[in-house]
Amino acid sequence: MRRVLILRPEPGAGRTAQAVARLGLEAVVHPLFAPQALEWTAPLAGDFDALLMTSAHAVRLAGPALTAYRKLPAYAVGSATAAAVQAQGFDRVVAGDGNASAIAAQIATDGHRAVLHLAGTTVAPMEAGPLHVTRIAVYSMTSLPPDSALLHDAVPGTVLLVHSPRAGERLAAQVPMAARAGLHIVAISTATLAACGTGWASAQAPDQPRDDDMLALVRGLCE
Repeated sequence: MRRVLILRPEPGAGRTAQAVARLGLEAVVHPLFAPQALEWTAPLAGDFDALLMTSAHAVRLAGPALTAYRKLPAYAVGSATAAAVQAQGFDRVVAGDGNASAIAAQIATDGHRAVLHLAGTTVAPMEAGPLHVTRIAVYSMTSLPPDSALLHDAVPGTVLLVHSPRAGERLAAQVPMAARAGLHIVAISTATLAACGTGWASAQAPDQPRDDDMLALVRGLCE
């Protein structure tokens, strides 16, 4: 059975592990980071036309202040983020399947201009176009100590799922060149792929930054 190592934090790691198991593959979770809530000051909801959420972590860790924006239309990157926003009582939620730039274009097309973006301390580049975006960090990703079990579990033939450039950098720092030749990388984006470095048995990223598209690449490797 082909082994798949999942490096993303919970709760996303658990969802990905379930999807991997449904493919008949062995899923092993090794988070490299853990999300941590930050204190933040909530600006007035009346100053904005729309709310943008690019991570389910931001939805979970924003705290009670998030409810002040329920009257705003909420835009979310990815179905998991959209579901998390809806679970917080938002009834106008638009989910985008692409990246932050694609959802920003949708927000502009819908006629909004002043946008509140609740996010992490590090975010992917976003083309804002005509939008005036106020970005507030409500969580950070804390690096977990290196775990020797990662190298132990990364037997030859293992596929490693990498969900962010920071995770790619951490992975490259923890896996020596000599151990990479038998391991396969599936990254969520080309930027993440570049952060993983070289020397892997194979390294690829889907056209769209979606978990399902990553898993399609995994299936291709395992056939």
